[in-house]
Amino acid sequence: MPLHRIFHPPSAFSSSDKATISERITTLYTDHGLPAFYVVILFTPVESDSFFVGGKSTDKFIRIVVQHLARQIPNDEEKQKFSEKYENAIAPFIKDKGYDWEVHVEEVPPEMWRENGLIPPIKYPEIEKEWVRLNKPIPY
Repeated sequence: MPLHRIFHPPSAFSSSDKATISERITTLYTDHGLPAFYVVILFTPVESDSFFVGGKSTDKFIRIVVQHLARQIPNDEEKQKFSEKYENAIAPFIKDKGYDWEVHVEEVPPEMWRENGLIPPIKYPEIEKEWVRLNKPIPY
């Protein structure tokens, strides 16, 4: 499951912006065969009196923390490609609106991950394709 935590000023995104950002991020994964339900995106508004960068309060910064569990990006070239695609997906809502931002991606060992108590079928592509088709985890 990729988990995306987006910490932002309360006025940064409209409901429509959040939906579009979520669709754009989800597509980065479904285009590579992952089920859409793996992708979780949390928007967390943070007031400027609780948002500090360099020891100073800000309302112009967005911090994104991504955790990859379903797949590890295999090499530096692919990591660069993913980063570029991610930046392009969020740019209209962050960069183009004049915000400063930071994104980092953590790759967590998939052995520590469960969906509805089930070990995701990473090693069983045919079962995972069924999860994609149904867009939900099913016992196997």
